[in-house]
Amino acid sequence: MEDKKSQFGFQPGNYKLLLIGLAINILGFLLMIGGAASELDEFNKEELFSMRRITIAPMLIVAGYIVILYAIMKKNKVNKD
Repeated sequence: MEDKKSQFGFQPGNYKLLLIGLAINILGFLLMIGGAASELDEFNKEELFSMRRITIAPMLIVAGYIVILYAIMKKNKVNKD
């Protein structure tokens, strides 16, 4: 019978990718913050609907989730020793 070594699923490379994906997500959410008005009857359309909040931030968030999913699903190389 073969002796199979028990191996943990995540290796250091997986953790690095996971942290990179998390950093991308945090950056996307930070870019989405803001646009609050100082008074209730004030509305700044240019600040609220800026390219940064409507396009760039959601794309970064989705990219971060894709990197996290890849980090979880990535298989490690098996040594045949």
